[in-house]
Amino acid sequence: MAKLFLIIGSTFCMLSVALGAFAAHGLKSHVSDYAVGIFKTAAEYQMTHGLAIIAVAFLIKWGMQIKWAGYLFSVGVLLFSGSLYLLALTGAKWLGPVTPIGGMCFIFGWLIMIYKSAKQSF
Repeated sequence: MAKLFLIIGSTFCMLSVALGAFAAHGLKSHVSDYAVGIFKTAAEYQMTHGLAIIAVAFLIKWGMQIKWAGYLFSVGVLLFSGSLYLLALTGAKWLGPVTPIGGMCFIFGWLIMIYKSAKQSF
């Protein structure tokens, strides 16, 4: 499980860098500044939670039962960042309700991290 989360987190981080560079250099001439801002927000949250998933991988290796945080962070990236990328590129407003579901996945993942960390003896 730790290896899977390390791969997922690293992949999300790598893609975040590529997508952030795309937003900074290739996207500005095709969409509004507002859409570029949305795209950059998606990349920022993807990077942050990619790193969180990597942390989950290490915590699992140290014996912490925290896989659900990794699942929630992964789903959160797909729903939150994915919906924002699509919204920025297509302007599809129906994606709006998907974004907060991804945000809730992030929040619940962090709550699990807090709870499990409080219970863990280091």
